[in-house]
Amino acid sequence: MKATTDQASPKFVAPAARTVTFDQDGTTWVEQPMYTQVIYCLERVAVLAKAKPDLKDVEPFRTVLSGNREAMAKFTMPDLEEILAATLTGMTVEQFGVQVKDWLGTAKHPRFKRPYTELVYQPMLEVMRLFRANGYKIYFVTGGGQDFVRVYSEQVYGIPPEQVVGSAGGTKFGYDKAGRPMLTKEPKLLLNDDKAGKPEGIHLIIGRRPVAAFGNSIGDKQMLEYTQAGDGARLMMLVHHDDAAREYAYGPKSKIGTFSDELMAQSKKQGWVVISMKNDWKRIFAFE
Repeated sequence: MKATTDQASPKFVAPAARTVTFDQDGTTWVEQPMYTQVIYCLERVAVLAKAKPDLKDVEPFRTVLSGNREAMAKFTMPDLEEILAATLTGMTVEQFGVQVKDWLGTAKHPRFKRPYTELVYQPMLEVMRLFRANGYKIYFVTGGGQDFVRVYSEQVYGIPPEQVVGSAGGTKFGYDKAGRPMLTKEPKLLLNDDKAGKPEGIHLIIGRRPVAAFGNSIGDKQMLEYTQAGDGARLMMLVHHDDAAREYAYGPKSKIGTFSDELMAQSKKQGWVVISMKNDWKRIFAFE
């Protein structure tokens, strides 16, 4: 850090170029046994069914309402897309923000029995504070929904909404009954901020190549490659989930947060730093 902020150092990074990107799920907070936003969508189906009772007889909503996790695990992509469309669109952006905030205020993780916003990795918050203290601007670049993450990113991580780059859906401008302008969320995907979509999103929203990037899975590979391809000092880091006692241990076989053997080999070859959650982190959560 000192080398990149010392003007006499050959690794000096100009203040305007001090950009750092973090993936969120699995990099800064828990992503097992399921992505938090997916859990939100599944639980939101019950709320929708109260307003639209007919959903109880329509798949895939009927399966969700049954609570059969094994059956839900077999959902096809069209099934998931239908659930996402029903729970993430059709409301104003303000209404959506209220719905997410209310849910986060009561929802608890099935294992830790704590709010999801408490399942944040303390070492990553420490890293963020260190970067900020040295003039770096921090962005989330996440496969999660951009509007979803923006609801809590500033409160939980100190990352304001305008510094969140995520999977983004379309919005439609209109007027409410009182004639006030509004934006309504539409079932139209504008950016899938995963894999190659991450550097594409970085260029589209940030407009600068990061000098440091943090991830944890194959979905972050292209972001780290893009970061490393720049000139000057570069830092690429991956969180490896290898602590089943304090959090989770998963890797090549996990459908969520896959850390493949190929990614591990690439990390060693290209000099990316792999963080062992078990060996490198004395404390994972604030409540430990």
